Amino acid sequence: MKIASWNVNSLNVRLPHLTQWLGTFAPDIVGLQETKLEDHRFPDTALAELGYRSVFAGQKTYNGVALLAREAIGDVQVGIPGFEDEQKRVIAATVGEVRVVNLYVVNGQDVGTDKYAYKLRWLDAVHDWLAAELQTHPKLVVMGDFNIAPDDRDVFDPKVWNDDHILTSTAERAALQRLYALGLHDAFRLHSDEANVYSWWDYRMGGLRRNLGLRIDLTLVSDALRGHAVASGIDREPRTWERPSDHAPAWVRLGG
Repeated sequence: MKIASWNVNSLNVRLPHLTQWLGTFAPDIVGLQETKLEDHRFPDTALAELGYRSVFAGQKTYNGVALLAREAIGDVQVGIPGFEDEQKRVIAATVGEVRVVNLYVVNGQDVGTDKYAYKLRWLDAVHDWLAAELQTHPKLVVMGDFNIAPDDRDVFDPKVWNDDHILTSTAERAALQRLYALGLHDAFRLHSDEANVYSWWDYRMGGLRRNLGLRIDLTLVSDALRGHAVASGIDREPRTWERPSDHAPAWVRLGG
């Protein structure tokens, strides 16, 4: 089973890219973030013609998440239980024996701002929810745009992206470590210690050409799936296409 996560940065704009990528990469499950579409505009019919069922939670202009799968999708959850939030950032569902959680983590704007405080509260709520999910669904995959680079290997310049910078601050990285402590594992790091492999590059200043990126799109697997995560990586190619998203898909393959 191949599972992927992609922040498409507007599905309305990037639907041709998604269609092309689904045809070539052929994932079994895909989590999309930043769809930026109200539900009545979601292209579920077009995706069904490609063999994918879909569930989604969107809003106009901002946020929006979706799950696509070749198999039946059940037990859908939108939002974090018990955490009131109008922003469409979370969707979870069960596909086969695997529970899949798709997150579009809050950006946080800048350290010390109200949006930063909201990000940390949001991550605390996710932690508590995932702790409960793992009790019910030991075969769990958590994926998405985490808006956190796990460590200095995942940023192009640690002097810039330091402990006081958004996406790499001490509190954000600590929140991510708390998720790991639940028994979740960064699938990419199960297979590679390599630095300078990124999933996001700024559109400006030749970010992709100069490889000035961050690895902030993650696929996490639970203890029960760790031994089945046989491969993982970042598919950089869609970032090279015309009018691309600024993110590339992150993926993990489960086998055995």
